[in-house]
Amino acid sequence: MFRRAFWFTAGAAAGVWATTKVNRQLKKLTPESLAAQAADKAVEAGHRLKDFALDVKAGMSQREDELNDALGLHQDPDRPDNVTALPGPRRLRAIQNDKTSHSNLSYNRNEDH
Repeated sequence: MFRRAFWFTAGAAAGVWATTKVNRQLKKLTPESLAAQAADKAVEAGHRLKDFALDVKAGMSQREDELNDALGLHQDPDRPDNVTALPGPRRLRAIQNDKTSHSNLSYNRNEDH
């Protein structure tokens, strides 16, 4: 008699457990639940994309600073929008070399053909 009562109780408990499990899965598959899950995934993807964009922007800024240091370009705080400028002597030398190098050259159109 106790054996039958035990198996009856075990079967009833398994049936209740299986029924609740199935009902939970069915609720997850309703259109409202699927829409909420999709919205959550989209928000999560948006946050990941924003974090990636911020990382890229930080990396670009760091690399730009490294290149400015390597090229000798310095930020002038008085200039608007953080515009960088070449140092004075280097810029003047480049302009002077540009004027002298083109004055000695002659251009012959017949050489192109």
